[in-house]
Amino acid sequence: MSDTLSPGPQPRSGCATAFMVMFGVLLLLPGFCALIFAVDSHFDSRFMPVLLLGLLTAFAGVMLIRAARKRS
Repeated sequence: MSDTLSPGPQPRSGCATAFMVMFGVLLLLPGFCALIFAVDSHFDSRFMPVLLLGLLTAFAGVMLIRAARKRS
């Protein structure tokens, strides 16, 4: 049995991190629109699936930005 350590994951390049953040911010826009639309329509139940889809998209954007900021 050898005592050598396996190499860790390669660090992400700055360009990949920038693209992840930009795409995450882009995904936040449907969430903001969903919130504005929800306030304007006073939470009409007919539009609830569209609002949930927009909020889930924004959540994905937040998670992508969070993953981009995490250090390797």
